[in-house]
Amino acid sequence: MSSIQKCLLARMKFLLPALLILASAAPSFAQGPGIRGGVSIDPDQFYFGGHYETSPLIDRLHFRPNVEIGIGDDVVTTGLNMEFVYKFPTRSDWGMYVGGGPAVNFYSYDDSRGGDTESEGGLNVLVGVESSRGLMFEIKIGAIDSPDLKFGVGWSFR
Repeated sequence: MSSIQKCLLARMKFLLPALLILASAAPSFAQGPGIRGGVSIDPDQFYFGGHYETSPLIDRLHFRPNVEIGIGDDVVTTGLNMEFVYKFPTRSDWGMYVGGGPAVNFYSYDDSRGGDTESEGGLNVLVGVESSRGLMFEIKIGAIDSPDLKFGVGWSFR
């Protein structure tokens, strides 16, 4: 066996197990896109939207930005929420999380309220439960110029 063949064989002995490990690695179940919807109070609306959850940034802290569009109460609300969630350890299929973050809210009023549009900053604090399969339920409290209270349900695609 030539020295080139020995070198290639030695590299293959290292690369083949590494490639097999990488190919069989399971994706993290804590990241990916999702959908959401629910109701809000002040303004009284039905809302829908989407989110994306990152893998843990540190420990069990995830970044979960989301967009929510609310309809009703003579206004259309679009919320751009930059939220972080901390997931508590669990031994079951359901886990609890808490979180919050800043928001930018766009309000478009109908003609009976002048047809005005405005943008306001806000802050959200939330608590929720989620299934390892993707179903989630969330309560969100808004401060400054975010909707006062939201009850939502969603699904994270994993």
